[in-house]
Amino acid sequence: MDVIKSKNDVPIRLPEERWFHITEEHSEMAGYYFEVLESVAQPEAIYEGRAGECLAVREVEKDKYIVVIYKEVSNEDGFIISAFLTKRKRQLERRRRLWPR
Repeated sequence: MDVIKSKNDVPIRLPEERWFHITEEHSEMAGYYFEVLESVAQPEAIYEGRAGECLAVREVEKDKYIVVIYKEVSNEDGFIISAFLTKRKRQLERRRRLWPR
């Protein structure tokens, strides 16, 4: 299990079970393990989810973005929920931007 720090300096875990879920639901994500971690540590932007989760966004190819959904449970713990690829950045931009402000 890998752990990286979010922009709020919260350790974010990527348990094997979550990675399995991500690659089962979104098979195109199989080769993007390190990009998922990088997207949380060094996102281009972070948006607010509907249930208190964060959506970290980072461009991986021209006009292709990785979106990583994660939850900061406390100042000492958080975990990645899911991740997917999208070309629809404008839909994300409708959400409240948490970072950078």
